[in-house]
Amino acid sequence: MTSTTSASLIYITAADGDAAKALGRALVAERLAACANVIEGMTPIFRWEGEIREDSEAVLIAKTRSSLVEALTAFVRQRHDYDCPCVVALPIEGGNPEFLAWIDEETRA
Repeated sequence: MTSTTSASLIYITAADGDAAKALGRALVAERLAACANVIEGMTPIFRWEGEIREDSEAVLIAKTRSSLVEALTAFVRQRHDYDCPCVVALPIEGGNPEFLAWIDEETRA
């Protein structure tokens, strides 16, 4: 990874594993993410429209260039079935240089 490029993990929730997988495949196909991991069986507890709710979701974690966070977020918002999808970026502070370089190589410049 070059010194001018940084990477981020993007945490996204989806209604179920199929929705998360479809979104992950689309992000990788569009080169907005180098990789997407789906974790099924997450239980969110949240306040929505004045009520505390509990549901079932899947988590999608995408690895991307930090410079693509805005474009990735817009892509997810256009395709997600939630009114207010969770899309948050966490900067990667360090790690395996070869893996970080791979993220850079597999995403659009």
